[in-house]
Amino acid sequence: MAVELDVFVGNTTIMDEEVYQLWLDGYTVNDAVKVRMAGGMLDECEANQDVLLSDTMDQYRTFQMCERLLQSPAKLANQLLFQIPPHRQTMLIERYYAFDDVFVREVLGKKLSKGTKKDLDDIGAKTGVTLKSCRRQFDNFKRVFKVVEELKGPLVENIRQHFLLSDKLARDYAAIVFFANNRFETGKKKLQYLTFQDFAFCAGQLINNWTVGAVDNTVEDMDVDLDKEFLQELKELKILITDKDLLDQHKSLVCTALRGKTKAFAEMEANFKNLSRGLVNIATKLTNTKDVRDFFIDLVEKFIEPCRSDRWTSADIKLYLTHYTNSAHILDSFKHQAVWDRYMGVIKSCIYKMYHD
Repeated sequence: MAVELDVFVGNTTIMDEEVYQLWLDGYTVNDAVKVRMAGGMLDECEANQDVLLSDTMDQYRTFQMCERLLQSPAKLANQLLFQIPPHRQTMLIERYYAFDDVFVREVLGKKLSKGTKKDLDDIGAKTGVTLKSCRRQFDNFKRVFKVVEELKGPLVENIRQHFLLSDKLARDYAAIVFFANNRFETGKKKLQYLTFQDFAFCAGQLINNWTVGAVDNTVEDMDVDLDKEFLQELKELKILITDKDLLDQHKSLVCTALRGKTKAFAEMEANFKNLSRGLVNIATKLTNTKDVRDFFIDLVEKFIEPCRSDRWTSADIKLYLTHYTNSAHILDSFKHQAVWDRYMGVIKSCIYKMYHD
């Protein structure tokens, strides 16, 4: 009996983006087939379930063989086993290193160690992310951390070059590495309202302004460690709250500038000294590792919560902090303007991002 066959031969590796996403999300082959069937794949391809199962298994095998290359992205471009066009390689890498914000929010600031890895079951159950996907994301964080730990130079650029990621994703990974290195507290109840993107923005501010690399780009670990010399200099700001005349003068300048510009003026005037003490005390304690870890909780407790309870708007926050920062330049006996600006520039940006109306 003669059988006619249409045969097509090619050497480009065929990869279905939807199936790749299902594989990344930790679906089993059978569950992936169900999702594809629900999406109308059988009608679209005029195929039966067995053909769809076979195709899904074949794609999964391909992805599993590619995985070790994805873990060292530079190797993907130089291998000959899989013929994958460059734009496709970019997609594979970007998606492999993508992560769920709800997942990273749970591990942010924790040590990227076996202890945290043991908690992935619970994190998966809490966030709705499959255990397999949790493991991939966690292992990616750990891999990036280990590679950049050994490198000199700007953190974001190192991540982008070694893992071939987009600028946005490289910046997000830089935030994860920075938080893991400094072990910032992010899990307390008072911080639960903050998203990963809130923290990632703040990490960017700290990296660009408070690390050694912000002032000297030739040192090792420059974008991961805070500038100890700068943290020591912050102790000089204490004079703003310990010198009564200076504190009164600062308050007078700020209140004069604010009068008539906001409905929250009475609260701003009444709380000025407490708020100023809060912000300056955060600065003077940053030489202690524990206080660095508590940086975000301190910002919430010492500044954001008091302002929120007095119903300040985001516009009120910007107005207050602008005049609070600028007025220090007019104080005759205050001589630490450069340190003050370097400190308050970051504090203002972080508070603006963290203050949700």
